[in-house]
Amino acid sequence: MAPSFEHLPEEMDDAYYDEEEEIDFSDLREQYEVRLEEGLDAFVVIDGLPVVPEANKQKLVKFLLRKLATAGKTKEDAVFMPINENTKQTEGYAFVEYETPEQAVAAIKALNGTLLDRSHTLLVNKLTDIDRYGREGRIDDEYSPPHIPPFEEKEHLRWWLGDYNARDQLVMYRGETVGVFWNKKRESPENIIDRQHWTESFVQWSPMGTFLTSMHQQGVQLWGGPTWQRQKRFAHPFVNLVDFSPTEKYLTTWSNKPIQVDEGNPILTAEDDGKNYIIWDIATGKPLRSFVNIEVPGPTLDESGQPIKRKIQWPAFKWSADDKYVARLSPGQSISVYELPRMNLLDKTSIKIEGVVDFEWAPSNPQRDGIKTYEQLFCYWTPEIGSNPAKVGLMTIPSKDIVRTRNLFNVSDAKLHWQSQSAYVCVKVDRHSKSKKSLATNLEIFRVKEKGVPVEVIDSIKDTVINFAWEPKGDRFVLITTAEVIANAAVPPKTSVSFFCPEKIKGAGVGNFKHIRTVDKKNSNAIYWSPKGRFVIVATVHSQQSFEMDFWDLDFEGEKAEADKDLTANLQLMNTADHYGVTDIDWDPTGRYVATSASMWKHSMENGYHLYDFKGTQLREEHVDRFKQWLWRPRPPTLLSKEEQKTIRKNLRVYSHGFDEEDQYELDTANQAIVETRRRLLDEWLAWRAQVEEDLRSDRLELGLPEDPNKAEDSDDDEAEDAVIEEIVEEIIEETEEIVS
Repeated sequence: MAPSFEHLPEEMDDAYYDEEEEIDFSDLREQYEVRLEEGLDAFVVIDGLPVVPEANKQKLVKFLLRKLATAGKTKEDAVFMPINENTKQTEGYAFVEYETPEQAVAAIKALNGTLLDRSHTLLVNKLTDIDRYGREGRIDDEYSPPHIPPFEEKEHLRWWLGDYNARDQLVMYRGETVGVFWNKKRESPENIIDRQHWTESFVQWSPMGTFLTSMHQQGVQLWGGPTWQRQKRFAHPFVNLVDFSPTEKYLTTWSNKPIQVDEGNPILTAEDDGKNYIIWDIATGKPLRSFVNIEVPGPTLDESGQPIKRKIQWPAFKWSADDKYVARLSPGQSISVYELPRMNLLDKTSIKIEGVVDFEWAPSNPQRDGIKTYEQLFCYWTPEIGSNPAKVGLMTIPSKDIVRTRNLFNVSDAKLHWQSQSAYVCVKVDRHSKSKKSLATNLEIFRVKEKGVPVEVIDSIKDTVINFAWEPKGDRFVLITTAEVIANAAVPPKTSVSFFCPEKIKGAGVGNFKHIRTVDKKNSNAIYWSPKGRFVIVATVHSQQSFEMDFWDLDFEGEKAEADKDLTANLQLMNTADHYGVTDIDWDPTGRYVATSASMWKHSMENGYHLYDFKGTQLREEHVDRFKQWLWRPRPPTLLSKEEQKTIRKNLRVYSHGFDEEDQYELDTANQAIVETRRRLLDEWLAWRAQVEEDLRSDRLELGLPEDPNKAEDSDDDEAEDAVIEEIVEEIIEETEEIVS
């Protein structure tokens, strides 16, 4: 039925509507009015796009949309990609509209800094940032070239490696003073710099010795160069611990107290507020990402209602050997692997491993048999859960494939020990008996570089292993066992020290591990290998009852016992030393010297240090009041090739003659300096005596006395009469004792 307009007036003039009764459109205007700020807040600007011809623009937009859709809802006609009128190509950027401002913010967080392809990295920002920064005067209307300051040569941060005598440096923290020194063989260290209150808690070297770290309430500072200037500063309030990545690219800081970020903080943002961990980029000094503590499930109060003190797992973030990944354990649940430097979660998800207790990265780039693609490895273990056995696994990153697993039974605990070149990983498994009254230890050794990763089991150990250590860059190891483990015992139980090495085989492979020798009835609890291998110290530390240190050589050049003919070691005890109250033992990075120290952080008796050579010969001993720390400065990896290193070892005896001559010259120079000092002191004393005699002679002449007082005394004796002196001497001739009844 057609609409009727009969009810409308015949004439439609302006007078039809009363001005006082004008229709109100405010509600419609409010509903449909474009709010400029809200509209632009839904837009993002994407830089870093490929520059393509106009014909390929549509294809690029569709490819880009796949990436954009992961963060929010958008569509093809919401992507504006400008075309250059002269080149008829895209400009390398685009404007994208999302449905809501929240989706735009999510896109910035998710996509900024991500890879579009191998050659292009996306840079995503808000469109309103341009107006905001321009309005605040941060962007000039006209372009002006940046000011490039003149080149200033900076100090070489590894200058100490050029020392002619190849001396090592060390840092000593005593009292409130931190000092850096050159080590000298038999004399006291040569001081380079001393600073009062250089740190508030402790000092720490970076892994390759480039930086010295100082700890402060405001954060962490890194120092270096010949003048020891501050190189970097990381503002983490109330920081407690720091950890460097292996190649010194990144730094982890942790504070037990959550971070409170004030408004206007130039470094930290609101996202860092309430966090405990920060991972920093050392080169830029900027934070990459922050994290909170992971609360371990379990009771928080003890039986008396007091808070339970939990031991923090440190480092909480563990680095791959090449700094490309860092991983964190969520106990019993998963391992989260992050890619650097973007700190995004690998494949956007954590690795779920039920019951996982611990994991460790391979300390060097693995080179597995038949594997030519890039990979990093880590080893993990899980306990027995229900009827499922405990398990040890090797996983490769980034593929997350499991390389090898091994099931274990009756497991009380396990520890993971990688060999320094990632050739082996030893899993120390503490097994309990069926009655759970006794413990014994098995060693499950994964041969990582051999085909199929075979596992060798050493099950001949009847006692519990309390310490295990691989030889650096070698395939031998030392372990300490005890028949019983008594926590907090006043007198620790006796221990045994066992040495193992591979047996000799024909060909280039490595034979099975064999027992060399066990030394019983010891009190040892610590193992310290030389960083160059071969020499090892087995010691007792943190004990007031025993403080022995045994210096062992596993490649002794003397005669080899008949029973050891088929082994790749010749074990010999070189020396045994004592250091009362020893708390720390540190090898220098070259393996020539070892320092033992007693820190006031552990006790206040006879604090100081001893210095030994690798054979255990004591070179010097110094008691230092309020001694706290001794740390050798690490060295970066050598730049010499394996062939050059082999040539040096081959001709070491030739070089040693030159070194001996230099040592003798230094000793002779020192002796000559002592002789010259004594001669100078004698000459000074003789000159002083002659001057005093001359002054006395002048004084006697002024008083009218003879110049020589001895002659005056002789004349007086001649004139004096002879005097008789009577002496009474009492002497006991004999003494007897008689008992009268």
